[in-house]
Amino acid sequence: MVTVPPLRAPLFVPADRPERFAKAAASGACSVILDLEDAVAPSAKIAARAALTCDFTDLPVVVRINPAGTPWHEADVQAAAALPFAAIMLPKAEDPDAIAQIARRTGRPILALIESARGLAAARHIAAVPNVTQLVFGSIDFCADLGCAHLRETLRPVRLELVLASRLAGLAAPVDGVTVDLSNLTLTEDDSVHARSLGMRGKLCIHPKQVAAVRKGFAPTQADCDWAKRVLASGEGAVSVDGAMVDEPVRIRARAILADADAINPVVSVAPAPYGAG
Repeated sequence: MVTVPPLRAPLFVPADRPERFAKAAASGACSVILDLEDAVAPSAKIAARAALTCDFTDLPVVVRINPAGTPWHEADVQAAAALPFAAIMLPKAEDPDAIAQIARRTGRPILALIESARGLAAARHIAAVPNVTQLVFGSIDFCADLGCAHLRETLRPVRLELVLASRLAGLAAPVDGVTVDLSNLTLTEDDSVHARSLGMRGKLCIHPKQVAAVRKGFAPTQADCDWAKRVLASGEGAVSVDGAMVDEPVRIRARAILADADAINPVVSVAPAPYGAG
């Protein structure tokens, strides 16, 4: 199985808009997700599938296919197997056996989108499927399925369950769903900080301008890093740092903070052009 790096700030781009592919790759995103599902109208599905490619960037390229039970699913699976995608994002992930079959057929890592009550109920089994490398929270679809409000407190138990399921299966921490308000990048950053506080380590982006806010929200602050360095410089055993007790579990947390700081760069120097620009 090809190893796909854990998603941090991946950016969706409609697969029927190939003129946007390179712009998405230049946004500072960790990877590009070519979307055959929600971003593409039914009348454009065939054209979108024909436009699939991986040759526009050196970044990992993921393809989100249409879910099982739709008229486009089978052809999408075949197309995903034919190109060197880093991974397949599988929407409406609910059946571990069906997910395992797609992984075997395509030979690709699977990013499982948990978007329904059935998906959440099966999340621990889905996380244990060979070739599933990360769980992804499809929060908008999840709320539509349950008829609940798309609020942080409402969805806190769901996010925590995905974090726990991932940890039990030895997967990378899960990826949070999108922030749909494109006019409020502070909200995007705050949503990222909230998801990070629950143990998630990435967030889906739907516009290039969200990428920097997501990266910043998931990056440890300078204060976090300074604290971690003081903790790790404190020696061994139980000692006091900044008036608080420090022992090995605290040092584990400090190491994780510094590892996060190395893994994600919150500074994005690229000023991404709007998707609609020429």
